[in-house]
Amino acid sequence: MLLAIMSALGVLTATTSANAQRIENQTAVFAALDKVTARISPLNAGLNTSETFGALKVVARACYSRGPTEPPKTSAFVEIDEVMLDGSTRRIFTGWMFAESPGLNALEHPVFDLWLTECANPARTAAAPRPGAPAAAGQAPQGEADTQFRRRVRR
Repeated sequence: MLLAIMSALGVLTATTSANAQRIENQTAVFAALDKVTARISPLNAGLNTSETFGALKVVARACYSRGPTEPPKTSAFVEIDEVMLDGSTRRIFTGWMFAESPGLNALEHPVFDLWLTECANPARTAAAPRPGAPAAAGQAPQGEADTQFRRRVRR
C-alpha cells in the first residue's frame, strides 16, 4: 500500500515538473544606477553584443525566463568589463544574475550598480504538447493519471 502511494506521488511530481521549461530570450534588460547622478536607466543588451553604460561594457551571453503561468525565474549569464582611463579593459564581473534576487549577484562598482530586471524578445518558447502526441517518458497522458491509480479498497 505504501509503495502504491509513493509511486502515485512520483508520477504526480513528474507530470508537474515537466511543464516548467525555460524560454530563451534575445535581450537582457538591466537596471543601471549611476551613483554620481543618482539616476537609474534601463539597459537593453542583445545577446553577444556589447552595450555601454558609462565606463562599463556589458555583454549578455544567455537570458532565460519562464512562461507567464509558471513561477518567475529569470536568469542571465553576463560579462562586464570596465574601460580604464588608458583605454584598456578589465573584467570585473562574469557570472549569472537573477532578477528575482537582485542582491545575490548584482554588480557593485564604486560608481555604477547593475542588476538584471527581465528578459525580452523570446527566441524560442517552450513547446506545448501537440494533441495526440505521445507523452514524455515517465509522464502519463492527460486523464490517464487520474484513472490509473484509482483503486477500490476493501473495508
